[in-house]
Amino acid sequence: MSRSRTPVVAGWFTGDGNDFRLLGTRCSACTSVFFPREDAFCRNPGCAGGELAEVPLSSRGRVWSYTDSRYRPPSPYVTDPELSWKPYALIAVELESERLVVLGQAAPGITVADLTVGMEVEVVPGVLHEDTETTWTTWHWRPTGVTT
Repeated sequence: MSRSRTPVVAGWFTGDGNDFRLLGTRCSACTSVFFPREDAFCRNPGCAGGELAEVPLSSRGRVWSYTDSRYRPPSPYVTDPELSWKPYALIAVELESERLVVLGQAAPGITVADLTVGMEVEVVPGVLHEDTETTWTTWHWRPTGVTT
């Protein structure tokens, strides 16, 4: 039986391969960009508000900060002690055009030893979890020029 591919959060990303992009929203009044997306109102306190339009975000950015996560997350995340769990690198990336910092896991095989502040990374499709019926998809950050 094949698994269905389901985003962990609908509307936060789209595409696959080189066309994969995070999705944000841009306010038509002040041009502020938001991620996660905002569909109700402009979060800029200095803006009276405007129409919010979906925009694909930059696919590349620079490492702003990083760390490794070495503990199993608490509920409501997947916490079944019978399931395998591996530590992973967590990266804060300043997007190239938007100058917005977005947090995400490093691509599998990338550790904190592979990262430096300021290095260029790109967003790639990833898998957060798989169960018997579903592959839960997300985004990962990968240093440019690296394939994993």
